[in-house]
Amino acid sequence: MRYPCLSVSICGLFAFLPAFAQTRTVTDAEVQKIHKSALLIDTHNDITSRTVDGYDIGTAKNDGHTNLTALKEGGVGAQFFAVYVSASYVNGNHSARRTLDMIDTVRHDIIARYPNDFVFATTADDIERIHKQGKIAALMGIEGGHAIEDSLRLLRDYYALGIRYMTLTHTNTNNWADSSGDIDKAGVERHNGLTDFGKQVVREMNRLGMIVDISHVADKTFWDALEVSSAPIFASHSSCRALANVPRNMTDEMIVALAKKGGVVQVNFYCEFLSQKSEDASKAFLATHDASKLEKDPAALEAYQKSVPPATLADVVAHIDHIVKIAGINAVGVGSDFDGIPCAPQGLEDVAKFPNLTRALLEKGYSADDIRKIYGGNTLRVMRAVEAEARKRATEPRP
Repeated sequence: MRYPCLSVSICGLFAFLPAFAQTRTVTDAEVQKIHKSALLIDTHNDITSRTVDGYDIGTAKNDGHTNLTALKEGGVGAQFFAVYVSASYVNGNHSARRTLDMIDTVRHDIIARYPNDFVFATTADDIERIHKQGKIAALMGIEGGHAIEDSLRLLRDYYALGIRYMTLTHTNTNNWADSSGDIDKAGVERHNGLTDFGKQVVREMNRLGMIVDISHVADKTFWDALEVSSAPIFASHSSCRALANVPRNMTDEMIVALAKKGGVVQVNFYCEFLSQKSEDASKAFLATHDASKLEKDPAALEAYQKSVPPATLADVVAHIDHIVKIAGINAVGVGSDFDGIPCAPQGLEDVAKFPNLTRALLEKGYSADDIRKIYGGNTLRVMRAVEAEARKRATEPRP
């Protein structure tokens, strides 16, 4: 996500419901056994915004949310690294250059630098094969549809370089899709969702085999993308608006509709998206402070963190619970947004703490099979459906 987001202020269901009424004690051994049995796929991590500036992901000191040691400690089996392109790169038409730089930092500064730990992946089968090798599958997703500079040719080039999802917008409305960020600030929609070209982008993503990601988009953009896409779509890093009323989160109606089409909501760990208390405190803080300083000014970030109470591990579980209750166990996954957020939940402060989430889910009554679906099974299913749609359309002429 990155910090500019701060400016944005049912199949099998009934059989699953009784699990929520109870808590139970679990042992460390049980937590470790079940955690290791899962293929944990995190669909959004922004450490790339640091590695592109020279940060060594292999450093022993974890001064953020993510490094290699922490990924191993957290049992992460596959990581979608964010190819994040700030809206600022639209000025002067530099979005494509930034996209290529970000792709390069994944392929060169992460994968090539640590080939014994990371392996480049583009398919669901790749992820499973790499996981069996005991390594971390490294994938890429573009954050910000302006990265394609309104060109389907660039979209195809990015796919060829390994991009496997694209967030249709970031906080900015682009030339073909409305963003929840702009809607929140201006109160109006520029395009009323997707333009005709925006719908063509979605169709071409389907033809290629690239997942359509609706995190960050305006509500009407979501509904347009869901209608146009012939393959399941997902939210790579979003949570529930019913629990934290922010435009970046999804309404119950949206979550249920996404699930009915086979999609997944990957729960975001950003405090404001998890806790209404955190969101309200953040709004109050940002009313008198410049949000743009939080990413680069340590003093400003420290002031923010002192003013905004963090969300908790229980808040993360509450969002997972909510999605499962209204849309089913097949509708939820994990998209942490680590290293793109200034506040992570207590108990999930960095990627090494994922076993804490496993414990909390077990205590809540989730089974090992449930956890395996949440952590990776649901994401693999979406990927395979998108890949199958692309194979079905392989003989179609490109637009």
